[in-house]
Amino acid sequence: MKTLATFEDLRSKLTDQLETTSYSTGAKGVIAAVTALLLSSGVVGFVWDNEPDLFEPGELTQQTTTELGVGVVGGSATVATTMQLANTLINKSGGYLNNDIMPPGVWMDNMPNWEFGVLVQIRDMSRTLRNNLSRSQSQSTENQGLVTAENQFYFDNDSWMLPETEAEYKKGIRALSQYLENLGDQSQPTAQFYARADNLGSWLSEVETRLGSLSQRLSASVGKRQLDTSLAGDSAASQSTSSSSEQRVKTPWSELDDVFYEARGTTWALIHLLKAVEIDFKDVLEKKNALISLQQIIRELEPTQDTLWSPVILNGSGFSLVANHSLVMASHISRANAAIIDLRRLLQEG
Repeated sequence: MKTLATFEDLRSKLTDQLETTSYSTGAKGVIAAVTALLLSSGVVGFVWDNEPDLFEPGELTQQTTTELGVGVVGGSATVATTMQLANTLINKSGGYLNNDIMPPGVWMDNMPNWEFGVLVQIRDMSRTLRNNLSRSQSQSTENQGLVTAENQFYFDNDSWMLPETEAEYKKGIRALSQYLENLGDQSQPTAQFYARADNLGSWLSEVETRLGSLSQRLSASVGKRQLDTSLAGDSAASQSTSSSSEQRVKTPWSELDDVFYEARGTTWALIHLLKAVEIDFKDVLEKKNALISLQQIIRELEPTQDTLWSPVILNGSGFSLVANHSLVMASHISRANAAIIDLRRLLQEG
């Protein structure tokens, strides 16, 4: 009986040990798999976080029109560049990330904010193309292809299915491509691009508003006291509800990098669009003696694309030992915005 009891004890111990070993091995396998997944996602996310390089709108226009089998005409550079901006959103490294629901895209915020900055400029240009650049006067008929393009680019930027955002933006790109093809086709006189000073001024007004807002948001990284100037200059002006005459504005620390990368995307897109405008509106700009002014705006924006060597967006105070990347970006954008205001004045009065 004693021998049997000893045997039963030994079997029980061996069984417990095997179960423990099996459990331990399984747990280690799960931990190893999760660790490998996190590491691989981190590496992929690092690769996807690289911003696309700048391209030359002039070369792009030649290539795009050649592929479509049409000639380069007025407006070709602006439309081809807008198409390329949209194509970049969809086809860059990692693809379009704003609507991702799986790692690593769902964990990333810098590149999605960069994408949104680019998208805003695409939307503004597509709206200007529809309402101004393709129409000879306010009572003229709008181009249906540009109506489609504007509507598609205003689709939700974070829809991941039914339908997905990328599919809708591709429809917008195809609509712009058709418009570009019709521009270069002499048998399609209804597709026009009017390179006039007032049309250029309309788009620059949109740009001015966007840059002014970005500059304010970037400057608020360190917090500032701001007076309410909403009704300044008009004694009869009024607003819906009362507001404090002075308030302190400060960007939350968790949103600093969001605003910074949105500004990076905005300025990246603007550099290309301004270069395209320089091509399509060259005669107008030269007549107004404003070509050099446009070129200076581009020069002011180019430093916004310099390499960011810091792994995080630093937020030192204005005169501290630590840099403030938001204030540096705001400085470049403010100077460009001031130059745009001067350019609009030249176009109106020059």
